[in-house]
Amino acid sequence: MAELVYKRLRDDAKPSHIATKSVRQFYDPVKQMFLPDRYVKGTCPNCGTPDQYGDNCENCGATYAPTDLINPHSVVSGATPEMRDSEHYFFKVGDFAELLRDWLAGKLTDGNPVMHSSVAAKLKEWLDAEGGVRDWDISRDAPYFGFPIPDAPGKFFYVWLDAPIGYLASFKKYCASELGAKNGLNAASFNRFMEQGKPASTSLPESTITAMHHFIGKDIVNFHGLFWPAMLEGARLRTPNALHVNGYLTVNGEKMSKSRGTFIMARTYLDAGLNPDYLRYYFATMLGPEPVDVDLNLKTFVDIINSHIVGKFVNIASRCAKLLETHFENVLGEDFWSPPNEIVHGSEAALECFAHIERQLKFVPALYEAGEFRDAVTHIIRAADYANEYIARSAPWALARDAAKRGELHVVLTAGVNMFRMLACALRPIIPLASQWAAKFLAIDLNEFVFPKGLTLSGNIANRKVETYEPLLTRVDLKQIESMIESSKDSLGDGMPPAQALSPAPARGRGLGEGGSRNSEDQKPPSPQPSPPNDKAVQGRGSKAAAVSSDAPPSSESQVPNPGSTTSIDDFAKLDLRVGKVLACEFVDGSDKLLRFELDAGELGKRQIFSGIRAAYGEPEKLIGRNVVFIANLAPRKMRFGVSEGMILSAGSGGDDLRLLDVDAGAQPGATVK
Repeated sequence: MAELVYKRLRDDAKPSHIATKSVRQFYDPVKQMFLPDRYVKGTCPNCGTPDQYGDNCENCGATYAPTDLINPHSVVSGATPEMRDSEHYFFKVGDFAELLRDWLAGKLTDGNPVMHSSVAAKLKEWLDAEGGVRDWDISRDAPYFGFPIPDAPGKFFYVWLDAPIGYLASFKKYCASELGAKNGLNAASFNRFMEQGKPASTSLPESTITAMHHFIGKDIVNFHGLFWPAMLEGARLRTPNALHVNGYLTVNGEKMSKSRGTFIMARTYLDAGLNPDYLRYYFATMLGPEPVDVDLNLKTFVDIINSHIVGKFVNIASRCAKLLETHFENVLGEDFWSPPNEIVHGSEAALECFAHIERQLKFVPALYEAGEFRDAVTHIIRAADYANEYIARSAPWALARDAAKRGELHVVLTAGVNMFRMLACALRPIIPLASQWAAKFLAIDLNEFVFPKGLTLSGNIANRKVETYEPLLTRVDLKQIESMIESSKDSLGDGMPPAQALSPAPARGRGLGEGGSRNSEDQKPPSPQPSPPNDKAVQGRGSKAAAVSSDAPPSSESQVPNPGSTTSIDDFAKLDLRVGKVLACEFVDGSDKLLRFELDAGELGKRQIFSGIRAAYGEPEKLIGRNVVFIANLAPRKMRFGVSEGMILSAGSGGDDLRLLDVDAGAQPGATVK
């Protein structure tokens, strides 16, 4: 598909939307390779934030050429790159400037806003910048991952050209799959949807309105808000109907951290016995159409799930189901809500409650459509409160003790089960697993949870048997959260803060839990992730600060000194820093972080050291013969991979940005670093 889009942009328009230019770009003289954008770092030319990649600034959002960076360096070798010429391919985004203005104004979507006004305003700034929107460099020189450009040996598509195309390619593959066939799709469905804008499924009428929505992070707005719709228009494919932009995710108010156990993997979350619907619901309570950051406060997470999902939603079913089974063998009562049925004893209060619930839920579909998930949840929980108040006032457990009130009891239980049904339908987009469980309990097809019918009395069920209630959604125990955090902690202290590792005794300053410096792993995970613009603790440091490779656990007693604080020469002298010559270096089986080094330490003999810098050195055998600096007087640490006898020093912001310190070739193994 990338080739299809590219060839349409190149060949179908006269003049072509693709141009070639000779580009002076960075070349790594050490690794002898041209450097892609993400292989160059430096200071942002727009806002002055250091440690930014070569294509866009994660602080201010500006896009630029790698050559615009101030004080650039190669993230592969650390060397200052040279300038060399190479022919590159460009997409002439400016050809679509007027279309993009119309798109941002909603003129291509019948006046409906395509995105939040703040996002549109930012994109319009770039579009209306002096000189207009620049041609976009869509090629990269080998070696590079991704797809080769047709008829251009040694050239590859830039990742942000082919990545959005991957969304469409995935849908195209789904259309032709066995699963797609079950939903009325076939190989031709994709073309119907993308090129004619018709419904993909042949089971839908031609008049069906279809839409394409994108959900993205705020750091990639320019690629999806300017380049992507222009590409689609030039390739004669439909443009998105809406762009939903989200902010960054923090945990407990801070950037995710492996050392604190808040860099949580999906598998770790599930292994702690936590339902994925819980996380989806928590996020929904925070998300609106605006691109705000979201904090996963784990204590608040527990409180919200236990209060909303278990205490309000599930509580309705659990309060009614057991009594329905005991007194009516799981059979619901007669329909008392559809005219011209007569009002039966006890139904007045139920009908009043149903009216309140319907009034709340009628807003939900439009709120979902607008990306107002937070407000949708607010209305759903108000509806749940009405249902719980009705059940509490009706007190079915008390009615069950009076045989004369059996009819009234049946009304209350039937009403309660249907109120639960309405809420399960309303929550289906947020908690799909719970909705499946609810449909099974109600003995109805999941497709009956459809808007707007499922949110009204017209979707109610009566005079039929439901399944025996089995709880699926239960309260979250804080011990589950503690277990998840403990399992997420890096047992090897990956990304230990430099000052913490280098200080043999506690130093003055704030600890990590009190807002001190972040560690190297916190600043940049192994795969490049954006740093939140408001994360002042991380910005401005980057690779300028010495970092220690991830070889030992952080000490709970150590403290991180305040920026600008000093240490005495006596404290520094406690460290025995030595030169070591790498005799062997290899991957460690069972670890995706570690390399095993065997060093010649001169008079100290041979040393084995495990270092958490695998992400930075994919070919460890190339390190053999290098001189490195290591701390020789650390107590040996026994690990499941073996004993680590020291700590190798490196510099960088963490993950794949760490670089070993170079030592002059004349230094002898075992020499003391002074």
